[in-house]
Amino acid sequence: MTVVWINGAFGAGKTTTARELIDLIPNSTLFDPEVIGATLPHLLPAKRLAEAGDFQDLPIWRRLVIDTAAALLAELGGVLVVPMTLLREEYRDEIFGGLAARRIAVRHVLLAPAETILRERIADREVPADLPDGEMRIRQWSYDHIEPYRAALATWLTADAHPVDNGSLTPRETAARIAEAVGSGAVAACDIVQTPEPTAETVAAGVLLFDEHDRVLLVDPTYKPGWEFPGGVVEPGEAPARAGMREVEEETGIQLADVPGLLVVDWERPVPPAYGGLRLLFDGGRLDPSAVAGLLLPGPELRAWRFATEEEAADLLPPVRYERLRWALRARERRSALYLEAGVPQG
Repeated sequence: MTVVWINGAFGAGKTTTARELIDLIPNSTLFDPEVIGATLPHLLPAKRLAEAGDFQDLPIWRRLVIDTAAALLAELGGVLVVPMTLLREEYRDEIFGGLAARRIAVRHVLLAPAETILRERIADREVPADLPDGEMRIRQWSYDHIEPYRAALATWLTADAHPVDNGSLTPRETAARIAEAVGSGAVAACDIVQTPEPTAETVAAGVLLFDEHDRVLLVDPTYKPGWEFPGGVVEPGEAPARAGMREVEEETGIQLADVPGLLVVDWERPVPPAYGGLRLLFDGGRLDPSAVAGLLLPGPELRAWRFATEEEAADLLPPVRYERLRWALRARERRSALYLEAGVPQG
């Protein structure tokens, strides 16, 4: 099962190209995630919708896109052609990682006409006549997204996707270019780890590693949003501390000589669709400069690493992970392990 994700700025021609592409790729189906966005006003209270500037910012939209794509492929098989702008790398991680967890390969294509052509297309775009002030609002909304698109190009987008300059191409010609690139393997499946979603509560072990300034090592996974500690799920029959040591070596290349000491046991409550479970953090100690210089990252799993102060980590980690880190650092200072429930110390 495969997804061909057609990315690009608003006005790049994604939807018209996708409609042509399903005629050129055998056994392919069009899935436009805009349909999911259009259903959200029927599903969510108006107050919740108003809290998000864009429906992509709603976690329910991203999960429904993953689940709907997987359901369509399970029903129809073949190839799913998805025209959708994705400009935030963490949303790309979440959606593509969720698809990878379902053993669905994603081939990422970027339509990249020159910005002058984008602006011309936005200016010429047809807007439904029944929308009050619709023409002005939709065009301005499209223009406002050019700068985020430019920022994504400068940081991650061109490195992640196969670019197609369709500035002088018709939608049919663009689709033919994509079909040829997909068929020849020029558009490779995204190199992203396939981590199956849990089907029950899990035990996960993380290891805190520190530099000479007592900053903690964080890693940036490619398959989910937000930074994380080195670590992962404990395999059946595996000791949690040993699992943390194994994950540290797999993720960073660092071999810990001693079994790390326990800092925190945190019970994460099940919040559907997540199952929760036990989350353990261990103290891997301070790394010497030579170990830091030898840090390695496996391409499919981790994108980057950095050392962060507690204050910096607050801006990098999701809230639940930050609370876990905060109390782990207190436990390290006191040299006494803590038991948490949902990030709150107990006893």
